[in-house]
Amino acid sequence: MADKFTVPKRENKNIEFKEKLSPETHLKDNKKQHLAAQMKYLLEIGKNTAIYVIGVDDDGKTKGLNELEFEETLNVLKVVASENNARIGKVERFSDNGTLIGKVIISKVTTNGFKSHIIVTTSGNVNHGKSTLIGTLMTGKQDLGHDNWLFLDTLPHEIERNLSADLHYALLGFKNSRPIYLKNPLDKKERSRVMEQAEKLVSFVDIPGHENFLRTAIRGAVGQDVDYGLLVVAADDGVMPMTKEHLGLLLAINIPVVVCITKIDRIGKKKIEETKLQIEELLKHIGKIPYLVKDENDLNVVIDKLDTIVPIIKTSAVTLEGYDILNEFLMALPERKRNLDKPFLMFIDKIYNVSGVGTVVSGTIKQGRLQAGKDLILGPDETGKMKRVKAASIEMHYHRIAEADTGFVVGIALRGINSDNVKRGMILCEDGLNPKPVKSFEADILVLTHPTRITNGYEPVLHLFTVGESARIELAGKDYLKSGENGKVKFTFKYSPHYLEEGDRFVFREGKTKGIGTVTKILN
Repeated sequence: MADKFTVPKRENKNIEFKEKLSPETHLKDNKKQHLAAQMKYLLEIGKNTAIYVIGVDDDGKTKGLNELEFEETLNVLKVVASENNARIGKVERFSDNGTLIGKVIISKVTTNGFKSHIIVTTSGNVNHGKSTLIGTLMTGKQDLGHDNWLFLDTLPHEIERNLSADLHYALLGFKNSRPIYLKNPLDKKERSRVMEQAEKLVSFVDIPGHENFLRTAIRGAVGQDVDYGLLVVAADDGVMPMTKEHLGLLLAINIPVVVCITKIDRIGKKKIEETKLQIEELLKHIGKIPYLVKDENDLNVVIDKLDTIVPIIKTSAVTLEGYDILNEFLMALPERKRNLDKPFLMFIDKIYNVSGVGTVVSGTIKQGRLQAGKDLILGPDETGKMKRVKAASIEMHYHRIAEADTGFVVGIALRGINSDNVKRGMILCEDGLNPKPVKSFEADILVLTHPTRITNGYEPVLHLFTVGESARIELAGKDYLKSGENGKVKFTFKYSPHYLEEGDRFVFREGKTKGIGTVTKILN
């Protein structure tokens, strides 16, 4: 035990002073959640290391702890660290007039060589700058020619029409709390370099903003199991019908949302303020608290309150205004709690037949961990049967990896099946999941919008993860449901069975989004 202790300066923002923590007080739900959120933030800005000085008050004055208080405080920190996929790496004890002062170093548990990974979906009305925003984030370059959006693996017909029509994926890496910029984001070797060097990864899922591609947009938000939603609103257009549609979609899948006002270089302050007020009014109408983020102090206010607060950040891809604070925000966003102890499960989103490789499927890992070479089960097919396959190799953003965890967006090369026999909405899983194909189930639903009434026999398209299929509704205890009403219903898939579980959330639509629901009981 060291004899002398000097209280460190709090210039390093990953240092936190705690006088003492007790299990009876600080492991109760509200206190525990606050401590966990605070630790997540410290780990993010501290390059996956947080330092707690215990036995010291908020002003840095030493108070000291007895042996029991010291051990109780350590135990609380250990529990909170486990909530953040972290652990106590080192504890230094110091004597101070017969009492104890401690310096506790907490580190993130590493996976696949990097520390943290989140998935962010960008949404909003067509031509509001979603793809340009991502392209500018990846390169750090001003969009002087208005062509940064071309960095997102765009298709020829999208380039010709200047319109995103499919899902696009992008990667942003952080090292030493700074973004790793790419000279050419389309170069697979550069993306692979980011995978190797990054301490934190942000995978973007860019969804189309045109109303004709709403089905694809829903697939991007619901099917990719995203962590955060980034809603883009152009300053010169303001809130549009698809802005509201996409916001409703993000809220339906219950993820935190941040709003970016783009193109602020195009217009004056008055119009920018009008757009901000439109956004604030929309957010307040749905029970969310808008908060304009102007600097790092504002980030500290909102980062652990994203369940109720929606941050608003003003940006310009031309002048790069707002991009520094947006990068800090993305760096500070905590990753979700991973379900690594559950059997591996992934809903298939895209299927490829790659020359020299064979069948490759892509999607977001919903739970568990996958190692290359693992024997898996794929299905169900139209008859409800499952087929055994092998995961020959795994790639993430063109970088080969030996294993992949919950939340990773991956491509998996399969052995034992032809690509023609794989369909979107199928699952890839381990034997331990013991999947049962489901044809019908009960659910609680809320009708968001409908021009008339929903009655027995209504057949909307149901979106659950990457599943998108017509399903027939049977009402329970009511003759009909109108906009704003909720009820219990039975859904029966029209064509094929699918895998789902009680508690899964889904969206159903006919044209535009009509309602949301939660699976309550599996029937057959």
